[in-house]
Amino acid sequence: MDDNPSNLEVLMATLGGRGYTLLVAKSGEDALSIARRAQPSLILLDILMPGIDGYETCRALKKEPATRNAAVIFLSALDDPKDKVKGLNLGAVDYIAKPFLAEEVIARVETHLTIQRLNRELQARYDEIEHELTVVAQAQKSLLPQQLPDIEGLHLAAYYQTSRYAGGDYYDIIRLGDQQWGIFVADVSGHGTRAAVLMAMTYAFFHAFPHTANDPAVLLDYMNDLLLPVCHGHFVTALYTVYDSARGTINYASSGHMPPLLYRPGTGAQLTLACEPTCPLGVFPYDRINTTQQQLTPGDVIVFYTDGVSERMNSKKELYGVGRLQRMIADSAGQHPAQAVDAVMKDVDTFAEGIPADDDQTVLLGVVS
Repeated sequence: MDDNPSNLEVLMATLGGRGYTLLVAKSGEDALSIARRAQPSLILLDILMPGIDGYETCRALKKEPATRNAAVIFLSALDDPKDKVKGLNLGAVDYIAKPFLAEEVIARVETHLTIQRLNRELQARYDEIEHELTVVAQAQKSLLPQQLPDIEGLHLAAYYQTSRYAGGDYYDIIRLGDQQWGIFVADVSGHGTRAAVLMAMTYAFFHAFPHTANDPAVLLDYMNDLLLPVCHGHFVTALYTVYDSARGTINYASSGHMPPLLYRPGTGAQLTLACEPTCPLGVFPYDRINTTQQQLTPGDVIVFYTDGVSERMNSKKELYGVGRLQRMIADSAGQHPAQAVDAVMKDVDTFAEGIPADDDQTVLLGVVS
């Protein structure tokens, strides 16, 4: 865009024959009209023009979705640094002072067209990766229970959310017999595709256990043996619990996972069901795994979770914390399990003040009847 025919002739001669399609405008209004239709990759703009000047033309180009991605280079006799800064602040990528050298114009035009091409290729690759991760996330979620089972004496609800696309959290519930159920919660270290692959392998190993999984220590030892050759510097924290509805008990063992939380509305007791720690799965062979038993009473609220919940941060880098989680469990006691889980996670999100989660979050809450 230039109102001087001589400048236009020189530019056409300079850029002609280099494989570009060249369009000419002699005013800002003409430039906007042509750009809306042709959506050019790059625009050379003079500043001093009749009607709207180059600055206003650039501002209008950057406001419209159809033209905002065009690379704008100002080509002007105004060579004061303030003029250059103003042009760059309006969204221009470069500024060439008149009188210009043909070689400089060619070099800068080709540089910015190359940058545009690389950005398009990078965006296309990013879109491809984003699609692949979306597919992985969908496949991963299909491994989780699609519907929680009806368990005599224990009403369950769950929340599961990855920090971005695929993640490493995993929970599952399996029937062991008429009166026993296995509850498995795990968290793979790290994020992304690697964590998703290890999560899928954890699922496969869990479901491949060749015996009735009513001994938490035996189950975790079996899974550790299978994960040791494939973790390669990563690890999996896991908590496996066997619920016995006839006895009203849970037997559980932990491989470096967050211990379950228990709230008793009748007494107001808030318990952390700790057990002797064992290192996470996939780190070292196990010598011994300790199993702990806990008697449950009607009304008890038991919560299994991953550290993405308790370690959710707000803008001050403060952690949500286990204590706050326990208070919310107590405050939501008496509600339906799904409503209680919803209340807990809404409080977590409120605490985070809009800061996105940087870890996967899983909560499995049960109410004893």
